[in-house]
Amino acid sequence: MSTAPASLRVKVARKTVEAEGICSFELVSADGRPLPAFSAGSHIDVHLSGGLVRQYSLCNDAAETHRYLIGVLKDPASRGGSRAMHEQVVEGDELTISPPRNHFALAHDAKRHLLLAGGIGVTPLLCMAERLAATGGVFHMHYCTRSRARTAFASRIEASAFAAQVQFHHDDGPPEQQFQLDAVLAGADDHTHLYVCGPKGFMDAVLGAARARGWPEARLHYEFFSAEPVSTAGDRAFEVVLASSGRVVPVPADQSVVKALAACGVDVMVSCEQGVCGTCLTRVLEGEIDHRDVYLTPEEQAAGDQFTPCCSRAKSARLVLDL
Repeated sequence: MSTAPASLRVKVARKTVEAEGICSFELVSADGRPLPAFSAGSHIDVHLSGGLVRQYSLCNDAAETHRYLIGVLKDPASRGGSRAMHEQVVEGDELTISPPRNHFALAHDAKRHLLLAGGIGVTPLLCMAERLAATGGVFHMHYCTRSRARTAFASRIEASAFAAQVQFHHDDGPPEQQFQLDAVLAGADDHTHLYVCGPKGFMDAVLGAARARGWPEARLHYEFFSAEPVSTAGDRAFEVVLASSGRVVPVPADQSVVKALAACGVDVMVSCEQGVCGTCLTRVLEGEIDHRDVYLTPEEQAAGDQFTPCCSRAKSARLVLDL
């Protein structure tokens, strides 16, 4: 398996506790040069000890080139990444990261924008809000958390020029400030684009409600941080065929397509290995796909012409890949 073709060395200039269980990390270039430009909604891959690679959204002003700012929730169910960031990474450390990538971009031609943040999902949406405020975009943001103590960047938002366009909702707050999803969606017109990021349950609820109301996929924008575990008890072996050579590669029941290909010397670029980031997205020319990602839209999955080989499998006996 290959890593990203380019990487950057950065230094942790500042580590700050932003809320209960959440730290921000200010990253600056290790050699003092300007960092690559990025746009609102971008994320970076952070390489950690033990070969871990994790994706974190950038939440500073997209006009800045002297730093990247990320926010990291210490997840009790961590697979090692957030725990390492909180417990091992300290100010002065150097890290390897990828250049920014954006799979969650603003639709700049939209007339109105509705930003819905759940917990740590605020990070890309905060960057979007600041960009929209700077460019005169029309938007409203709802920020949902368990409590004020768990609300990262609250003071930054309250001190911003767009504070009046943001509503906070806390699970432990009074009833009148609770998030009313149906009312929020009902209040949006046909020229509004929706952006959502946060825990999977929150995102599923938002996207499910929007789709039930007939929102077209073109107006729904989202980014998952992680995928829920999928049962592998019924997995079976199948084959993939490399279209360029006709080579047949068997994929055992207990192995991913990416790992089966790597064992045969065929590298596919990967990052999250959960079907979240889309780094390994591969065209499928023939066969029926068992989609297990959260990256592709339902329409893209139904088209059956691409999949994420890090986690998705085959329903048919064979898949022909554009490799």
